[in-house]
Amino acid sequence: MLLAVDVGNTQTVLGLYGNGELADHWRVATERSTTADELGVLLTGLLDLDSVDGISLASTVPVLIREWDLLAGKWVHAPLLVVGPGVKTGIQIRYDDPREVGPDRIVNSVAAKERYGAPVIVVDFGTSTNFDVVSPEGEYVGGVLAPGIEISMDALFARAARLVKVDYTPPPTVIGKTTVAGLQSGLVYGFAGQVDGIVGRIRDELGAEARAVATGGLADLVAPHSRTIERVDPFLTLEGLRLVWELNR
Repeated sequence: MLLAVDVGNTQTVLGLYGNGELADHWRVATERSTTADELGVLLTGLLDLDSVDGISLASTVPVLIREWDLLAGKWVHAPLLVVGPGVKTGIQIRYDDPREVGPDRIVNSVAAKERYGAPVIVVDFGTSTNFDVVSPEGEYVGGVLAPGIEISMDALFARAARLVKVDYTPPPTVIGKTTVAGLQSGLVYGFAGQVDGIVGRIRDELGAEARAVATGGLADLVAPHSRTIERVDPFLTLEGLRLVWELNR
């Protein structure tokens, strides 16, 4: 079986694939100081490591790549594929310096192109909100990076002494009748408006009605209130990791 691992700045998402199908998945906190042995103990409690034939890894935290490499050799005894320069992805990258593009952004685009065709826009709600664009020709042509929901709200709470942290849930109405409802409205509809504005400008620049697909931990919070997001695909990144693994196997 294949273990697909998306190491983000805040959370790590893992998916176990068998015969091309997602059999199980987990979401855990990303700890930059985690060692290979700690990862091994964690994974032992989640899955049967003896059943893993390979690991496909995308990491936006470079310091953890070495730990996953050590884990693959000591605990899993299976090959590790780290998505990065030199790895075949099946998609042409039209970027001034392709080495600058995060591996999660590349595998998202690979999976979106495979599942939804081109052109397509991926909106990934993570630590940052990433917009990645696949052109009508099926090429990765760049995107947009914006502050993510959680860090934006954390910054607001840190700067405004009278505001309190709120649950990430939609308010009953756009016009908030309480401070909590007002904050929730700003969170949900503010980010939905941001998404619609950026997706609209991307479509204008492409000259095509590209489909917009959302993924990431908070996609379900914003997507229902967006006019441009057509689909939420929570496992898009894992699917991209599987596709890249199959291409390089």
